[in-house]
Amino acid sequence: MYSIFRKKPRLYELIPDGYVDIHSHVLPGIDDGAKTIEETKELLGRLTSLGFSACIATPHINTGVWNNSPTIIRETYQQTQANLDSKQPQILVHCASEYMLNETFIQTLSSEPLMTLKDNYVLIELSYVNPPLALKEIIFEIQQKGYLPILAHPERYNYYHQNLEIYDDLKNIGVLFQLNLLSTIGYYGPAVAKIADILLKSEKIDFVGSDIHHVRHVEAFQQHLIISSTKQLQIAMAKNAIFAT
Repeated sequence: MYSIFRKKPRLYELIPDGYVDIHSHVLPGIDDGAKTIEETKELLGRLTSLGFSACIATPHINTGVWNNSPTIIRETYQQTQANLDSKQPQILVHCASEYMLNETFIQTLSSEPLMTLKDNYVLIELSYVNPPLALKEIIFEIQQKGYLPILAHPERYNYYHQNLEIYDDLKNIGVLFQLNLLSTIGYYGPAVAKIADILLKSEKIDFVGSDIHHVRHVEAFQQHLIISSTKQLQIAMAKNAIFAT
């Protein structure tokens, strides 16, 4: 146990053996993550050096912003795999998507299978400006299709910070929560770190993810935690093991 007279651990020191990252933007050139295959290689190499054992690429599907499709994502994933150095450890093991719940998502849900992290687990996100007006209804539709929705970085939606009951409501209807690891070091600001700590302490976090976009994100893993719920964070990290292939 870390005493009050010692610094909290650095984030990378908590990465468990066999860690599977379920949220990353490492595929080149198709969203706001890696821009080139060279950048992809650097990101994957750095994640390997931090102790990551596997990485699932989750490019955005957000119509009107990032007009990706399963075909585009899978083709980019295959091209990326073909360009990686076969002599180096390979942690890029699968591709899925991070789906924005916007006005076109229901059409997608009704017309084609969603890209899943594994089995029926699907990663979703909300707008940072405001949530969908019919959020619970959309969640219900996702579940009716047989999917288990995992909400990416719930701690980062500022409009919920003054309405913590919404987290209980979402958990009560079966939404799983994925915490961004960088939230625990204050990367997105103290308010986000505070909510991350609250969600961890109340055992609402099911999984974690790096949400890696660029090298600055990787470098931030050298920083010390500013949250107090270290043990709960480690428990959440360990739960990612279910996504191992």
